[in-house]
This record gives sequence, C-alpha cells and structure tokens, in this order.
Amino acid sequence: MFRYVAAAALATLPVAAEAETVLVTADRMIDVLAGRVVEQPVITIVDGRITRVDTGAAAATPEGARRIDLAGKTILPGLIDMHVHLDSNPEYGGYSSLQFTDLFWPVQGVGNARDMLQAGFTTIRNVGADGYSDVAYKQAIEEGLMEGPRIVPAGHALSATGGHCDQTYLPPSFEAVGKAVGDGPQELRKRVREQRKYGAEVIKVCATGGVFSRNTEPGQQQLSEEELRAIADEAHQWGLKVAAHAHGAAGIKAAIRAGIDTIEHASLIDAEGIRLAKEHGAWLAMDIFNTEYTQAEGARNGVMEDNLRKDREIAQIQRDNFRKAHAAGAKIVFATDAGVMPHGTAAGQFRVMTEYGMTPMEAIQAATTSAAQALGRTGDVGAIAVGRYGDIIAVDGDPLANIRELEDVDVVIKGGEVVKND
Repeated sequence: MFRYVAAAALATLPVAAEAETVLVTADRMIDVLAGRVVEQPVITIVDGRITRVDTGAAAATPEGARRIDLAGKTILPGLIDMHVHLDSNPEYGGYSSLQFTDLFWPVQGVGNARDMLQAGFTTIRNVGADGYSDVAYKQAIEEGLMEGPRIVPAGHALSATGGHCDQTYLPPSFEAVGKAVGDGPQELRKRVREQRKYGAEVIKVCATGGVFSRNTEPGQQQLSEEELRAIADEAHQWGLKVAAHAHGAAGIKAAIRAGIDTIEHASLIDAEGIRLAKEHGAWLAMDIFNTEYTQAEGARNGVMEDNLRKDREIAQIQRDNFRKAHAAGAKIVFATDAGVMPHGTAAGQFRVMTEYGMTPMEAIQAATTSAAQALGRTGDVGAIAVGRYGDIIAVDGDPLANIRELEDVDVVIKGGEVVKND
C-alpha cells in the first residue's frame, strides 16, 4: 500500500554516498587469466571493485573519475601469499622468544601486515595464530584501524598431542598444550568447529612433524588418515577449506586421500603423492625460498642446531620435488611461510620458483589466479577483471623478462586506493 511521506521527513532520511570512480592507466598489464600482456590498459574501479577493463583506444573516461596514471609501468593483480604467519618474527628463534610477554607477538605482527602489503601482497592466508590474532588483524584492517592485506584467517592450527603445532618446547611442569590439540576423529571435529566459531575461514592441521618444533621429525606422520578425513569432512560441511602442514610422504598422501585442499610444504612428496595430488585436485604450497634466510641468519637469531639440521636435510629435496611436481602438471600455489624469513622479502620466492622450473608467467599465476582458485575466491581476488577488487600493483620493468622486478614493487593499490607510491 502506498504511503505518503512528508518532505520534512524525507530530509531526515540517510542519503547513499555517491560511488567513487577511479581510473587506472599504465603502459602494460599482465593478464593472468589469458597469460598475455595487454598494452595501454585502462581499468575502471567503482567503489573498490573493477567494472571495466579496456585498452587506451577503446576506453572512455567517466565524468568525475579520479585518475591514477602509472605511465611507463607494468601493472599486475595484487599478489596472494597462501602461507603466512603474521605473529612470527624470524629474529627471535628457539627459546629467545620467551623473553617477551604473550601479547608482544600480535603487537609486532601489525608491522608485519604492513610489510606484506607494501611488498605487493594484497591478500594473504594466515595459517595459524595464537589467540585468534589473525582474526583480529582482519577485523582491524577492515575497520580502517591498521594497514594490511586482505586476510583469510585460520585461528589455531590443529595438532595431535605432542605433534608439530602442539607446545613442544617446555617441560611437563608448565603443562603447556596447544589450543587446538585433539586426538581421535571426534575431538578433532570439535576443534574444527571451535576455530570456525571464533572466526577462522580456513582450517590448518599439522599432519606431520616439522622443522621448527621440538621432538618431531618432518617426515613423521602424526595424524591418521581417519583423523584427517574427519577434519576435512567437518570443515567442508561448514564451507571451509583445509590446509595440511605435511612434509613427509606418508602424511602427504594420507592428507590428499582424506580430501584436504592444500598441502603445505610437501617437502618429501614422492611420485605417488604427486599422482594423488593430480587425481584429487589438491594444491601444493611449497615454500622453497625461506631456507636461504634460515641457514644464513638462524643461528644468530637463536634457532637451535636441531632445527637448523632439519631445515638443511629437507631444503634441497623440497626444491627438487617442486621441480618434479611442476613438470608432472601438479597444481602449485605461491606460499612462502613468511615469518620464517622477514615478511617484506616474500617476493623473493618468485626467483626460486623460476630457477626450479616455472616460467615467470606461471610463477605470477601461482600468486594470483591459481591462489584465488585454491582459496575459492575467483570472484574477488587474483586477477584484474570485472567484478574483482581493484587490487593492483605496478613495477617499472617487465617481470616476464626479469621476475626480480617483483621484489621491488613501486605502487600498491588496494580496493582502488593507493597504499604505496614510490
């Protein structure tokens, strides 16, 4: 039924803000969806999302649009790092971290979030954080209270008792236990529900031992296939994807057969594991860059010799297996384990990915369109395309000719707003 509203009353109603239009121009654009270079791109962004992708000859300038002219530069989609720990700081290894109060770690993580964004990473997946600090970072960034990338948080990482991601550095008198430890399928299902309840958007599980834990070996499987399947089934029921820390061949294969979506590290993957990853569509997230920092600076930073030993033992094997997996056609995403090395250096991984078999275009796609697919976020990140966020980076040179151009990003645009301009 029509209702008359007096003019005076209409004057008090809220008026929608006029949509802001931003026009981004550059000399070249890397189209990661088509795998080609586009000359003279013109990108129209309205209220933070891309509405048009044109070339100079075909482009029209909307009235009142704010222009961002990146003359002489190459633009790419904002980068995505699929394995980050904002709470970690590689300068404090081993027991040296115990000198600080608990809340020191999320406080220093604010700077790490800024460093990731300034390095060109407009989206990250934070795979494990104490106290749901990654959820807090996400909320603070979305509220405009801190600077950082779009965050896909995991909350606490799930673990078996005594496994990697449990508390393994302290004696029994401390009664230190990881916040998401579970033994048996039902306990681990509950841990999944707890992480989702408090804001996790991906579930992280530690299926094998690790490099930086104590009393675990990377090749050691620590959760059964039945337990891993319970985690995957529960997460998928809630619409969440699962990332499994898995160095060892047996744990990798169990995680893939259980239906887990991404395999983190995948250091000791064998031919059967690569075959299974292809058959099941699992993504491999292999951090083949950070060992350079660990071996150069780890001892000085307090990392214990046992941890350095484990890193040495698997580093080259992981890189060789990256080459094998790529050559076999397995799906690979960009993942650095930032926090093991300084966050601002994450783009150094592009160099190593190309040294071990990828073309520059493939390495860039691993950090853009492939990562978006693995996240289930092809509607909003990972490409300069209509409907996606206006997340764009710019470099001076041609990263297809010299991938190291991505180690020195000149301009970062997030949602149509310039957040870095060198």
